[in-house]
Amino acid sequence: MLFLINFAIITKRECASTRILMSEEVANCMANIKSSAKRDLKSKELRAKNRADKTALKTTMKKFEAAVTEGNKEAAADAYKVAVKTVDRAAGKGLLHKNNAARKKSAMAGKLNGLG
Repeated sequence: MLFLINFAIITKRECASTRILMSEEVANCMANIKSSAKRDLKSKELRAKNRADKTALKTTMKKFEAAVTEGNKEAAADAYKVAVKTVDRAAGKGLLHKNNAARKKSAMAGKLNGLG
């Protein structure tokens, strides 16, 4: 039996090996159902938002680390307040687990107290 795929005539045996290709093509297609298309759009928006929030979290953590390595206690204290607030917000949104957030805050507090 012959099949027509991408304007090429192949046998049934060859069709089994091209299933992977066909499924990848289907994965890149737009959804046929309206609710599925909406869900896809919302998931892309949420992914972009989560990535932006995680990037902001990493930036505030790096700013705190930079202030600590400089040895500037006042700048480190200000950066600590901002970083803790950002970590708490991230834990509230579900970007971080609450225990992970607590560990990060504890480590930052230890570094800040170590400055003397």
